[in-house]
This record gives sequence, structure tokens and C-alpha cells, in this order.
Amino acid sequence: MDVIDATLRKCSPTDSREKLQPKNGIDEEQGISLQEQRAMQDYYDNIDKKDPYSAVLVPKVDDQEISRFGTLILVIISMILVVVTLPFSLCYCVKVVQEYERAVIFRLGRLKKGGASGPGLFFILPCIDKYSCLDLRTVSYEVPPQEMLSRDSVTVSVDAVCFYKVSNPLAAVCNVGSYTHSTNLLVATSLRNVLGTKTLAEILSEREMICHVMQNILDEATRPWGVKVERVEIKDVRVPVQLQRAMAAEAEAAREARAKVVAAEGEQKASIHLKDAALVLEESTSALQLRYLQTLNAISREQSSTIVFPFPIDTLCLSMGSDKDKKKAD
Repeated sequence: MDVIDATLRKCSPTDSREKLQPKNGIDEEQGISLQEQRAMQDYYDNIDKKDPYSAVLVPKVDDQEISRFGTLILVIISMILVVVTLPFSLCYCVKVVQEYERAVIFRLGRLKKGGASGPGLFFILPCIDKYSCLDLRTVSYEVPPQEMLSRDSVTVSVDAVCFYKVSNPLAAVCNVGSYTHSTNLLVATSLRNVLGTKTLAEILSEREMICHVMQNILDEATRPWGVKVERVEIKDVRVPVQLQRAMAAEAEAAREARAKVVAAEGEQKASIHLKDAALVLEESTSALQLRYLQTLNAISREQSSTIVFPFPIDTLCLSMGSDKDKKKAD
């Protein structure tokens, strides 16, 4: 009982006595009498004087030395077993890893010193060594279609692809259970989080910037796992059919408005040039005659059922001359 109370109390003896000082003969917090408080005070004073921790002697044991001694014995036994069973033991002890692979070896559950083994041949001891082989080549992961709500409340479905590789084999084995599964889940989650803060227009127009932001986020998050994210790309952005129709109608209306503006500007420029041409033709009657003949030649070349009645240009000139005389008389 003394030991339990001493472990629970972390304050000094004076602190415990100050806390148990009675007020008006009765402790307001616990509701006990003065006699009970004195008995409790004496009880705690006795515990403080005893100091139960000083009476307990815990022997110091060097776990590291014991572990080294046990490992040495098991290694010797395993080597003897390999020598006795030669050459059949070589089929189990000698391993080969490719140029793009690395082997992480555990001896009696502890990571073997020297880092990852490979490429080429390496030697393991039976019964005490276990190894895990990792591929250092770049892996491509196609993210399943992710349906999300953009910042402007538009439902979009996005397809993406992520390229990553193992940069630190030891961290990929020791720091995470399955680096491939964890990285794949992180890619899908980051894609939803990043695109959820963008509008539909930003998702469609700022793909390169979004991919760069996602790559930095994933690279920072997967660094403790020994994984390097090299590239993230958005493959396709799909929107609902109704929204596609609305966007197509909006784009068509915008194009029609621009076409009408261009046509109006063309009519304005054409009218200005026609005015200049009319002023030139008015000054020379022969120019009007030549233009008249050129128009008849252009009409006659077309294979159509149009009937052309030539109009005497002199009559037109006389009418124009009479109009000029009337204007001068006025």
C-alpha cells in the first residue's frame, strides 16, 4: 500500500501537508473531520520517510551483450550446418539480385549492417537470415477515376497517372508496411484534396501547375518511406453530359457573337472603300464604262440561267449629267 501511494504522489512532503490543511475544522474538498485529516497527514509523512524506491535494487542487465553472444552462437551453428550439408546448402545460401534490384537482409530479426545488398551475388545463412528483394525501377500507377466536387460546385471525374520509384530500400522495408499500397492510396487522396480547391476552369486550364503541386506534396510525404515521386500527370477530366451541353451552347453563342462583330467590322470597311471607289468613278466616265464592261464579262462567264440585258452607259451618263446641272442651277 505504501509503494502504490508513493508512485501516485509526485509532489513533495510539504506540498501534501499544505493540501491537507483544514479550514474551520472541516476540509471543504473532502468533507472529513480534523482528526481524520491528522491521521492521514501522519500516514503520508511516514511514506515520505520510508522512500520505498531506495529499498529496491534492480540489477543492470546489458541486453546488447547478451544479444551479441546469442547471435554469435547461432551464426556459428548455422555455418557448421552449411559446411556439413555442402554442396546442397549453396542452393539456399547463395542468392542473386539483378542490376535494378536490392536485397535487405535481416539476421535474427535485426537489420544487417552494411545496408542493402546487390547487385550480384550475396550470401545468407540458413534459419537465421531472411531477406526482402526490392525493385528500383520506376513504377507507373494509373489512378482510378476520382469523382469530386470542385470549388464552384461542379462534379468532375478525373483520371491521373503517377510515376514513382524506391530511392531508399531500407526505409521502404522498415518504415512502412507496403510502400506500393500506401503510395497508391496517398496519390488518390492527394488528387482529391488538390482538385477540390480548384474551379472547373482552373482544372481545365492549369493542369501543369496542378501536376507540379501534387508532385511536391507526394514527394514530401513519401520521403520517409524511401519513395521518390518523379512525375504526376492528369490524363482526362470528365464532366456530366448536361454540363457539356451547357458549355457547348455557351461556347457556340460566344463564337456567333464574335462572328457578328467581325462581319459588322467588315461591312464598315467595305462601305468606306466603296465610297472611295464611287468618288473615283464619278471623276472619270471612261472608268465607269470599263467597270460596266468588266461586270458584264464576269456575269457571262458563269454557267447559269441568268439573262443579261445590256443597258446603254451613255443614257446613264446623260442622267448623271442632268442631275449635276440641276444641282449647279440650284
